[in-house]
Amino acid sequence: MVLPVLETLADGSYLSEIVAARDNYRRADPERVRVIEYTLGPRGGDGTVYRLITTLLDPDQAPAQELAALYAQRWEIENTLDHALRDLMHQVALKAGRDPDRISFTRTLRVVRRHVTGQAGPSPLATGPVHHPEPA
Repeated sequence: MVLPVLETLADGSYLSEIVAARDNYRRADPERVRVIEYTLGPRGGDGTVYRLITTLLDPDQAPAQELAALYAQRWEIENTLDHALRDLMHQVALKAGRDPDRISFTRTLRVVRRHVTGQAGPSPLATGPVHHPEPA
């Protein structure tokens, strides 16, 4: 993806634009984004450069180094959840006597999302007691 440097920011990130490809390769509807390029590991790790593209344009509100660190944590969490879902799929397949490869990851994810969000309760951070309406 070509990300032209429109303006370099104080934290080393830069403003750019991404555009939607239209018919006949005509570029249209530019969207202003901020690009953060970084490497992982001590002193740049293996030298692989990663690009984080965000609509958070103000480096004072979201410094590049913080966003890069948070994004790496996000992938750690996502990989852990991926492993947990695949383990769940394997256990279900064994119980049902089915081939685990025949169970859809996407369907499993949807079922888990419905179940987890359906069990959500009030936030423990809420101030004051939670009031429930009286039955009529």
